Formats: sequence, structure tokens, C-alpha cells
Amino acid sequence: MKLRYSALYVALTAVLATGPALAAGQDASPQDQANKQDQARKVKQLDAIEVSATKRETPLQKTPVAVSAITADTLDKERVMTVQDIVKLVPGLQGTSQGDHGVVTLTLRGIGNDSAKTEYADPEVATFVDGVYTPRAEAAAGLLLDMDGVEVLRGPQGTLWGRNSTAGAISFTTAKPDIGGGFYGNGMVEAGNFNQSGVRAAVNLPVSSTFAMRVAAVHEQHDGYVDYQNPVGQIPAVDQQRANYLAAGGDPAAFQPINTNLFVQKGKKYDAQDQSAARVSARWQPSDSFLWDLSYEYFADRGTPSMNLMQHPRPGQDFWSALIDVAPYLDRTSHTVRSRMDWNIGDGVQLTYVAGFNRYSGKSDYDQDAGVNVPTSFATNGVYQEDRTNFSNYKSYSHELDLKSTGENALDWILGLYYAHENNNIRFDIPIMNGTQQGTVNWQGSFIQPEEVVSTAAVFGQATWHISDSWRLTGGARWSHDRRENNGGINWGWAYDPAYPQLPISPGEQPGDVGFSISQRNDATYSKSKPTWLVRVDHDLGPDGLIYASVSTGYKSGGTQDGGALYKPETLTNYEIGAKFAFLDGHLTWNSAAYYEVFKNYQLSAPVTYPDGTHGLGFANVGGKTKVAGFESELAYSQANDRANLILSWIPEKKLGTEKYAASNDYYVPTACPPESTISNNCMDISGNDLPHAPNVSLTAIYEHDFVLGNGGRLTPRLSAQYQSAQWLSWFNFGAGDKQKSYVRGDVSLRYTEPGDKWYVNAYVQNVSDGKVKSSAAGSTLLADGTVAFTSQYLPPRTYGVQLGFWF
Repeated sequence: MKLRYSALYVALTAVLATGPALAAGQDASPQDQANKQDQARKVKQLDAIEVSATKRETPLQKTPVAVSAITADTLDKERVMTVQDIVKLVPGLQGTSQGDHGVVTLTLRGIGNDSAKTEYADPEVATFVDGVYTPRAEAAAGLLLDMDGVEVLRGPQGTLWGRNSTAGAISFTTAKPDIGGGFYGNGMVEAGNFNQSGVRAAVNLPVSSTFAMRVAAVHEQHDGYVDYQNPVGQIPAVDQQRANYLAAGGDPAAFQPINTNLFVQKGKKYDAQDQSAARVSARWQPSDSFLWDLSYEYFADRGTPSMNLMQHPRPGQDFWSALIDVAPYLDRTSHTVRSRMDWNIGDGVQLTYVAGFNRYSGKSDYDQDAGVNVPTSFATNGVYQEDRTNFSNYKSYSHELDLKSTGENALDWILGLYYAHENNNIRFDIPIMNGTQQGTVNWQGSFIQPEEVVSTAAVFGQATWHISDSWRLTGGARWSHDRRENNGGINWGWAYDPAYPQLPISPGEQPGDVGFSISQRNDATYSKSKPTWLVRVDHDLGPDGLIYASVSTGYKSGGTQDGGALYKPETLTNYEIGAKFAFLDGHLTWNSAAYYEVFKNYQLSAPVTYPDGTHGLGFANVGGKTKVAGFESELAYSQANDRANLILSWIPEKKLGTEKYAASNDYYVPTACPPESTISNNCMDISGNDLPHAPNVSLTAIYEHDFVLGNGGRLTPRLSAQYQSAQWLSWFNFGAGDKQKSYVRGDVSLRYTEPGDKWYVNAYVQNVSDGKVKSSAAGSTLLADGTVAFTSQYLPPRTYGVQLGFWF
């Protein structure tokens, strides 16, 4: 921690010391001034914003795709640091926190996968950075460092963007070095409650007339939101413990009092942030026909996972607290290299090669039982469950080669080849003890996957025929082949052998040496090909209007699961009509889309118990057709000193298909599974249930106004609020505990920018009302009174702080 802070402090000090001196010693070039004027014009004229949703630069208002474009200015003002922070800026997008891995999973238009955090599962919302696919869900919790903008493509993007973009794709674009822009940069420091602090800086370094570099770094941290409960006063006296233990049939000679020192009382708290990132980018342009962007990015996360909290705390306990017997731990490190080369190889033809490599490793420790049940003796009532990732390692690389037309043509076309490969391994231990960790074994498992290999190859093409000056017809297709292999994966389960002491397994122990036996072998291979396609027609309604209609398909690979069984791929067909309009000389835009989606073989995944008593992650496909219908609208206004946004999502229909009983160890379900079931949990018929994370209505309103002061400075208040109607948090639709009721969550800020636009001060409050908003739920604990105790993860409580930013 001190080393990272020192390095960032030195870098920031150097920027502060050298920046103004260099800036004072040279005037901005005409090109610099033109670039700044152009950027200012684009902020005010919204119809000038360009996107790359079709893998070519096109104006947002003339792109017949449901795409949300979020500028760097908006990312800054909304304090967007991770993917979850952009949820309110995109219609239909939801981000859900997931516990033991400390990750964020995404849902778009009601389609998503809460268990995409494992080595088995893939997301339905694909994420790309500078065109490079990011396969791990953990990346969604990474810091968004020095971004130029974000595009969120809604609806299946299987033709141009590939598999696992079933529900959509999120494309991040990093800020690139500026060869002709001279030496300049920016920085920011901030501080807030929960001991929040942050520092970030970026600098452009011109090297020659053909080469430039850009260096950016960031560190963000805050204390955990979840306090530790004191076990004293909650745990019964020793005499009562003895009586409870004997009443449960315990051996009098084996009794021992509960050791309260086993409960965590100090150290890092759950829901803490401690993240650092740095990127070095290079741009080389030796001629007008060739451009090469290359970057290396480092990310480290030493924070803690988010904690499951009791929705209804025990009397006398604070809401943001838990009775913890497993100290939080998180250690994630990522190294990424991204490369893009563009060649203009002839008149009107460009060849692009995009490549990426990532090495990610992670470890974590997590209190899965969340302290819901207070132990009545060392071996009764309570549960000790530790979810421990001893190690997880992922290596991935990808290559994409695109050949496309440029300029104005009667036929715009693109052809592409794609290949990606990932190799990962993981060991995940789950000791579950009765009462406390001193108690007897309830069940223990050790999941060791030495090699999981995922590869995909694809060929694709898309063409747009300009039928006339105002009519266009687009068709595209992609053929993908996916292969997944689990080599040597073994699930170990506790054998209840009396020859072995009943102790939680330690990270360095081999399961076979301490009383475990093999419960499942996971060797399996999945291999399947699938085409996806797109047909679209769009028409200009004059210079300021566009309408379009499309039919497109998306696809997510099937795969292997615990025990070596296979699950099917899921497919989505999307029917969509949309319109885009600009008014007031481009200062007001209104973009909307209506869609109807039909999903087949929708994949469910959850921790389950098998007939032999072993635990694992089970996958299943929902029969029939899962259907989603909705409407989205984005209204944006920017003129003079006023800016406003209104973002609406309406999803009146989001029903699961038929013929599916579901189970999950995260929920207590009283009904037995049908005889044909391969799991022994109790089950629930979820046919026709609502999809989770899909509120009927979601509405975001943002407004800011510049008050120009007498000295030329600007005072800018900004109001941002989001309303969401009630939504289910799982496909069980399991009562009030499994639902987030409707809510309004608001943020405010006040920024002063000095007259020369060299620095600013910004004060902010997020979650002004300190509302408690669930992002997930679980209800597996049956209390003595017969009710189910639900736990949830929550969006952060009220936070506030001050930022000091500068440009040079």
C-alpha cells in the first residue's frame, strides 16, 4: 500500500511541478486550439458524437443500432469507476454484486447470468476494451482508467462482436496518445467519508513527429462499509451452551465452550476498496496509411469482497454489520496487452488487426454464512461456512483480422476472422462446520480444476447496400465454433471417515490426505458450431431523422459442468424497431427503440446438492421460449450553459419459458424435486416466472447548469436521480425477501471551474437519502420460528467527498 501510494505521489508531484512550467513556456498550436474547439462543439452539438458500433466511425444519430454513447466528461462527472457505475446511464442495464469472488455480473434487457463469475460460465453481456474481448466477469470490477468513452450496444451483437454478446456488448475506448498535441495532461485528488481517498493522473508525451506515448495511473481506496458485531452478549453463557450441546445428543466429554476469539473484530472490513491501475500507451503513425496503437495495462485489487447482510438484522445490531468468523481477503492481479494496427492498403480498403493478451490471477476468502444464525454451542445452531479460492489463474489471448471498405460507396462491407483462447485453473475449498469452526463437519468440499480450456474461432461478414440516398439495407452473418475442455477436474467431498479429525481443510492440505474422497470427475469436452445473422433496413427522415427495423440473433456457448455433464447453448432472436431524431440544430436528440426477444435454452446455473450428498455448480436449460419485450428511450439536451438527460427503460414482459424445475443451495425451497431430477435439493417450478433484475420501469434524470461568475469562473450544480420499479432478484420469485421494492436513488454535486479552465473543485454526495438498495438476494437459512432469513448485497450507503482536478 505505502509503495503504491509513494509511486503515485511521486508521479503526481512531477506532473504538478513540470506541467505549468512547460505550459507557460509554449503557446498552444493552431492544431491544439482547433482540437479543443472541435471537442467543445461536439459537447454542445450532440448529433456530432461518433460511435464505432458497426466497426466503423459513424455519427451516433445516423447509426441504426440501439447504442448508448457515454462521453469521458460524463464518466468523470458521474464518478464512474467500474462497470456497475454506468448502470443508471444505460436503459435496461443492471449490475449485480456477487459475494465470494467479489465480482459484478451484468444484465441487459432482463437477460443475464448471476453465476458468470465461475470458471465454467460465460456472460450474456460481452465487454470489450479497445476492441479486445474480456472473458472474465472479474474485469467488470476493475477501475475504468483514463477512458475516452463507453458505448453500450443493446440487443444481440453476434454478427460483428461475436459470441457471448447475446444480450448486448459494452465497448470501452481508452484515451490514446496524441502525436501532434504536445505535452499536456490532467490529474485529480479526492477525499471523502469512510476514509475514502483517490488520486489519478494522465500525461501525453510526444516523442517525435510520428510517435507519442501516454501514461496514466490511478489509486482508489475506502474503508469497508460493514462493521464487525461483537459476539459477547449474543452467544449464550457457558452453562447454557453445555445444555444446548447435550440436548442435541452431544458427547459430554467432547464439550468445549465457544471461543469468542474466533470471531473477527478488527482488521480490514468487508466492502472495502483498495485498487490501483496503470496504463502505458503508444501510438506510431509513420505514414498516412498506417497507424499502430499498443498498450500495457496493470490492475491490482487488494480490497475485500462485498458482504451478504441480513435484510432484517437481529435486535440491537446495526444494519451495516455482521457476525463474522472468516476475515475478508481479496487479491487480484491482471496484466493486459492490447494492440491495434490499421492499414489503408488501397483506394477505399482498410485492413485492421486487433490482438490482445491477458493474464489474471486471484485469491479470496469469504464468510458465506454471513453470521445469520448465532451458535448456541460450539457445535449447534450456527453454521461456519468459508468460501475460499486458494488460487485461480486465467490466461487468454485473441486475434481479429478485419478487411473493410472505407469512404463513400454504394456498398459498405466488412469481412473478418476471429480466434480466441483461454486456459484457466482453480482450486476452491468450502469447509462447512456445525455451530462454529470448532464444531463437527456438516460437509466439506474441495474443487480442483487443473485445466479448463476454452477456444472459439469465427468468420463473419456484413454489408450495407445504399439503395438510394435515404434507404439502406444491411445483412450480416457469423459462423462460430466453440470448444471447451475440462481436463483432470476433480470434486472432493468429505467422506465422514472417523479416522480423520473433523477440522476445516487448510489451503496447503491435499483433500485425499485429510479425510476426503473423490465425489465427481469433471473431465468432459464440449464442441459445437453455430451461425448468427442480422437483417436490417434503415431510412433517413430528412437530415435530422432516422428510422430502422432489424431482426438479429445472438448466441452463447454451451459447455461442461461438475460431473462431466454438458449443457446446451442458448440462442436469442431479437425483433427491433428504432428511431433517432435531432432537434434545435443538434442540441437536442431523442433516440428510442422497441424490441421483442425470444430466448431458447436459457441457461440457469446455481450451487446445488447431488443425490450422493456432494455439492457442485449445476447448469440447466429452460424449456420452451423465454420472452422479453420492452421499450427504451434516451433524450439528451445540451446548449449554452444547460445540459440534461432523460433515460427510460420499460420492460412489461420478461417471462421464463416452461418445463423447468430449479434448485439452488442459496434458497430454502420446501418442495421435493421430481423423480427425474439429477439433484437432491428441494425444487421449485419456475415456469413462467419473471426474469430477475428486470424492473418494469427504470428512469434516470440528470440536469446541470453553469452559473458564469463575475470573474469568468463557472459554478455548476448537478442533479442525478434514478427511479426503478420493483424487481425480482432471482428466477425463484420467492416472496418479499427475493425482491427489491421500487426506489429512488439520487446524487448531487457542485463544481467550481476557474476562469482559465486549469483547475476545478468538486463536492459531491452520492445516495443522498442513504437508501438501502439490494443488488442480490439469498434465503437458505430456516430459522427456529419456521421463517427464512434472507440476506442481500447492497449498493453503497451514502458517500460524500471533495475532488480537486486540474489540466495542463
